[in-house]
Amino acid sequence: MIHSLVLFALPVFIAAVSTAADTAEFYIGTYTQPGGSRGIQRGSLDTKTGALKLLGLAGEAKNPSFLAVHPNGKFLYAAIEEDGGAVSAFAVEKDGSLRHLNDESSKGSGNCFVIVDPSGRNVLAANYNSGSIASLPIREDGSVAPASAFMKHTGKGPDAARQDGPHAHAIYVNGAFAYACDLGTDDVFVYHFDTAKGTLTPNDPPSAKVPPGGGPRHLAFHPKGGFAYVNNEMTSSVTVFAHDAAKGMLTALQTISTLPSGYADAAKNSTAEIFCHANGRFLYVSNRVHDSIAVFAIGDDGKLMPLQHEFSNVRIPRGFALSPDGGWLVVAGQDSNSLASHKVDPTTGKLTPADKISGVGMPVSVVFAPPR
Repeated sequence: MIHSLVLFALPVFIAAVSTAADTAEFYIGTYTQPGGSRGIQRGSLDTKTGALKLLGLAGEAKNPSFLAVHPNGKFLYAAIEEDGGAVSAFAVEKDGSLRHLNDESSKGSGNCFVIVDPSGRNVLAANYNSGSIASLPIREDGSVAPASAFMKHTGKGPDAARQDGPHAHAIYVNGAFAYACDLGTDDVFVYHFDTAKGTLTPNDPPSAKVPPGGGPRHLAFHPKGGFAYVNNEMTSSVTVFAHDAAKGMLTALQTISTLPSGYADAAKNSTAEIFCHANGRFLYVSNRVHDSIAVFAIGDDGKLMPLQHEFSNVRIPRGFALSPDGGWLVVAGQDSNSLASHKVDPTTGKLTPADKISGVGMPVSVVFAPPR
């Protein structure tokens, strides 16, 4: 569903589907409305210059917010963000268009996030409105089967207006565990995840906490292991965790602001997306209202040091992604109906604006996938 308060709307997505010599193509997930976007669109990034190009509508869908591409590149899955949440499955055709396969209930309201587990056997979904998560098996033809697992979160946080109950915002798979960020309870819930059976079982301990009122939204694991990073939407901060992959445990080490010191509208700002660079040296977080990308250096101890607050070149930067080669960052501007690309300095991690395109109806997040 489209939220009336843009700052607290849920995520959307861009995923690369093929790569020519110097071009990475991607899909754009959007919020749909009359006269605006009609579903999932396509675009491309020139990996030499950073130039962006719109390629048109790939497949029609209603509010296909967050997207995920199957590891084999043949299928795409969309979070259908409605009161009756659903996962929509598509086959990726040779020309890049999408052929709808089926829809299946996400077992909750306001599905705002989907991810395919690394084995390619399951789609996992997070239902914001109802505070629940689900795992849906993937059939051989790429369609999704009814949920094999469902978990309803419990709890609340200190902010009565936004944390009166659970609000599952995202879910990730790492090894034998699934990690679900819940904005409403300040928890990152941890589950044993059986990829063959698609089942979820609470871990011991069952969760890790961010500071009260933080509102955990998304998570990024360090590519070399040992650490995990959670952006707190409500307090514009990142909590750094030590990550014990064998036990699924998260231990808080640091919480640091994503905003420059003294920013006057800090109370109005909220974070959206978070990614760790593949080299393990830099972390990136989007700020809405400040409209920036916060760049951090990652120390050997996993802790963060601020490097840069680069203007995103869009309004309300929801989601962004790093290109497969790590050389570019592409960000979606929900309020400006635009996308912008930034060059990533491989030595310093800092960003330099490259290109911007308009005419994308309410794009809200970006994720690149391996080329087919």
